[in-house]
Amino acid sequence: MNFNSSQLRWLSSIVMAAMLSVLLAACAPTQPAPTTQQSASESTESSNNSSASNETSSAGEQTTYPLTIKDATGYDFTFKEQPKRIVSISPAETEALFALGLDQQIVGVSEYDNYPEGVKSKARIGGVSKPDVEAVVALRPDVVFTGISSSEALVKELRAAGIPIFKTTPKTIDDVMSNIELYGKITNRQAEAKQVTDHMREQVKSVTDAVASLTPEQKKKVYIEFSPGWTVGKGEFMDEMITLSGGTNIAGNTTGWHEINEEAIVAADPDVILYSKQSMDTTTNQTLDQIIRARSGWNKIKAIQNNQLFGLDDDLVSRPGPRVTDGLVEIAHAIYPNLFKQ
Repeated sequence: MNFNSSQLRWLSSIVMAAMLSVLLAACAPTQPAPTTQQSASESTESSNNSSASNETSSAGEQTTYPLTIKDATGYDFTFKEQPKRIVSISPAETEALFALGLDQQIVGVSEYDNYPEGVKSKARIGGVSKPDVEAVVALRPDVVFTGISSSEALVKELRAAGIPIFKTTPKTIDDVMSNIELYGKITNRQAEAKQVTDHMREQVKSVTDAVASLTPEQKKKVYIEFSPGWTVGKGEFMDEMITLSGGTNIAGNTTGWHEINEEAIVAADPDVILYSKQSMDTTTNQTLDQIIRARSGWNKIKAIQNNQLFGLDDDLVSRPGPRVTDGLVEIAHAIYPNLFKQ
């Protein structure tokens, strides 16, 4: 399948989150690398009892510095004090940092950052796959945060340039929440992090409680397409979101992001089709749902016959940040609208 330039830019911002190679800015998704997320959540505080920074969480546990933490690449970071100048080269990380109230500490973000409103006033340091190294260095960051948006090769390149970059690789919603708590610890915003993750856990519980009584026979078969011709299997949080919502991902027997087999999807006959609302073929002006409906033989699919196609907000379901549970709620409501109060 050929993509025009607009589609490539869109695809890069969505699919990179799952891929091994650098995809967010310029290419299609590939098989993701094995994650070492667990190591990123394991932290060891120094026995040094120096006092914490004056800029502290509003309440709750305070961080003791120096603080030594291992990131997802196995790299040890020692934070002598609360970071005062932070750069984020990943929209998901930016959203998490803003949610912790770090607006004043954030001095630079990627060109793809669009939420929250405060990002508009921040310096732009280029794309997530090829940030402007000179621009990052000029901002004099105490730490640069990135997640699945950046390959380990890019992280090594930036470290070689003297940039202190901290990487995480979340693969589940629990990983996302653990990372937010980790950012809270690094930045001495633990109370704020708990408030964010408590809300996220409440949203997960509201969904899982609502679908808990579904029998295997009642569970709907779900197909998801977020870039024309691509779907996702196990090992990615988008698959987990379908499962938590009580659905059965028809690509659940596959792993990671991959190109679709159209005949296999027709044969699987999904009850519900989820797709990206923002995706459009700029040549034909067709939206992704129009592309899906027009495929040969797909008019036989139950979801299309019953008009069970639902467009999702790309940012909510593709960014492993604090709004990912908003995306979970959106998916659950689309699959089982009768189980949720509107």
